[in-house]
Amino acid sequence: MITIRRAGPLDARQMAELLDAIIKKGGTTAHIDPVSRDTILEWMQRSPTRSAWHVAEDGVGEILGFQFFEPHPDLPPEACDIASFVRLGKTGLGVGSKLFEASKTVAKSIGYHWINATIRADNEGGLTYYQSRGFETYAHHPQQRLGDGTSVDKVSKRYELR
Repeated sequence: MITIRRAGPLDARQMAELLDAIIKKGGTTAHIDPVSRDTILEWMQRSPTRSAWHVAEDGVGEILGFQFFEPHPDLPPEACDIASFVRLGKTGLGVGSKLFEASKTVAKSIGYHWINATIRADNEGGLTYYQSRGFETYAHHPQQRLGDGTSVDKVSKRYELR
């Protein structure tokens, strides 16, 4: 059974471990440096009234994934940016779908009109996930530099909140 709930400070350690495993595997996230519990806690405080964090957990309290949205300086005020992470080996179970249902409801209640997702162009799983949620491509960003100097193409997709 998968339960979705708002994330809190006590979830930060598990969320950091989950994201670190994805970063170490490589190829799907623009994050390249390890993240800690403190990093996650800092991110959670960046915009507390205009963001929301959700976790998906199984019946024994293991976090299977997390998703957050927040304002972004490159977006207009009526748009937010979203990020989604699912534990390695746990994709395809509906974790992302359930997280997005919670996120889009809260984003709309905050007053956002649309959600942006910018995904590495080589992240086929991420591109498919956002496309299957109804996101539509609106921009391509060639040769974007990651923190380690690697260049990757990125794609921006938009979801209209109705």
